Amino acid sequence: MVCDMISKSLSGAVTGIDAIIVEVQCDVSRGLPSFKIVGLPEKEVQESRDRIRSAIDNSGFQFPTKKITANLAPADVKKQGVGLDLPIAATILQATGSLSEGALKNKLLIGELSLDGGLRSVSGVLPVVLSARDNPEVDSIIVPEGNAKEAAIVESLDVHPVSSLREAIDQLERDEGSDLATFSFDRDNYFQSRRDFVKDFSDVKGQEGAKRALEIAATGGHNVLMSGPPGSGKSMLAKRLPTILPPLTFEEAIEVTKIYSILGKLSSDDPLVTKRKVRSPHHTISYAGMVGGGHGNPTPGEISLAHNGVLFLDELPEFNRRVLETLRQPLEDQEITISRASNSFRFPANFTLVGAMNPCPCGYLGDPVKKCTCRPHEIRRYRKKISGPFMDRIDIFVDVQRLEKEELTEKSKGQSSDTIRKRVRKGREAQANRFDRDDFTNSLMSSEQVEEYCQLNESAESLVKQAIDRYGFSARAYHKVLKISRTIADLDGSENISPEHVSEAIQYRSTRDKLLQEEGV
Repeated sequence: MVCDMISKSLSGAVTGIDAIIVEVQCDVSRGLPSFKIVGLPEKEVQESRDRIRSAIDNSGFQFPTKKITANLAPADVKKQGVGLDLPIAATILQATGSLSEGALKNKLLIGELSLDGGLRSVSGVLPVVLSARDNPEVDSIIVPEGNAKEAAIVESLDVHPVSSLREAIDQLERDEGSDLATFSFDRDNYFQSRRDFVKDFSDVKGQEGAKRALEIAATGGHNVLMSGPPGSGKSMLAKRLPTILPPLTFEEAIEVTKIYSILGKLSSDDPLVTKRKVRSPHHTISYAGMVGGGHGNPTPGEISLAHNGVLFLDELPEFNRRVLETLRQPLEDQEITISRASNSFRFPANFTLVGAMNPCPCGYLGDPVKKCTCRPHEIRRYRKKISGPFMDRIDIFVDVQRLEKEELTEKSKGQSSDTIRKRVRKGREAQANRFDRDDFTNSLMSSEQVEEYCQLNESAESLVKQAIDRYGFSARAYHKVLKISRTIADLDGSENISPEHVSEAIQYRSTRDKLLQEEGV
């Protein structure tokens, strides 16, 4: 029998990289048959009406031929995604008496309905569950089977996976006192067992200077630009940088997993990001693809997908200049702000930037074997694609040369990632003790902190002054030399910065000025 009433259920909607709890209210009343969804629903939510109608009919229930109004509260926040299908359908069935009163109490529902009543996985489940954990009205969550592991990452809530609308209703209609089928997932064992890398630094032959530079970058969180001919190993080195970074903590893994969840980049078998990522977007990437954006609520871009990892930009001068200039804010602030008329969204973007480029368009300027075929004006135009302010945000510049035949044919392997990572972790521990923060590196020091923690003795200060006179360092470049010197000292386990540390740091900055002089800027 169909009765008139208002029913309520809880669900969630993603806003930025977080989520809000949505109260789904449904009113079934007398009047011309209609089905409206209000509360700032986006297009995909509006289209759920046809999915819900078919799913209810094909699940053995009777869709009411009355006036149906579904409200999504709070009504001043846009709702997007397809995860509201299941809670809207459940409230309709409760409002028409097909689901008993009280069955939806303290339960959060999320899932996309198929026309046959099946339940499909949705994106953004993890941020919804994290919000539900802090809501006293929620003690359990009903999700599609494909999202069960992702939802179970949050241990304080009971997770009940279902495969269809019929199964969800049957679960909710169980006798009072009987428990729903709760999903069990050993997240700690999963996290610890999937942290090993396939790639290793020992795979890269030679290039000891570049390896040393990346070790310093990994220790202090410094950005790197490698320049060298094709085939010299720039990409191999960059893609192995995460293998020498300290492993992700569980809190860092949750931060990254939220971003991948929102973008639908998690699978049912891999619900948690366990290793630092390398994102290497193609140079044709758009502005929105790099920083984030889109209609309605904006979604994160590549720089957020690289959060707590590495952003590798190969063929750096080929990237759109506007796209590169956009990186200047996140390189300074470790986040990107995207503004809309009604709101602003902040996405995390704490990554290590690794750029790679050829010395000229053909790639063989200065190569001892192959002759460069580029004209001087072509080389200048190629290099000028990267602006001076962008280059100023890069700390370490490395000249990666062609391998000698002895290095290519060498059978023995170099140091493993594990060996290098141990030194990096010691350097990171020194920084954590200095700043009393595990996630703070030397590259993030303010001017005041540089003055406090990067004090030089007379010999080291004399070296810096000579470098300023010779290379014309700006204030930012001067501070970067001091920060890199501090990182090198941390790697050596030294409390004080010595002239040797400063000399090596100046070398990484002078390589930049050599490049600029070659390009005629």
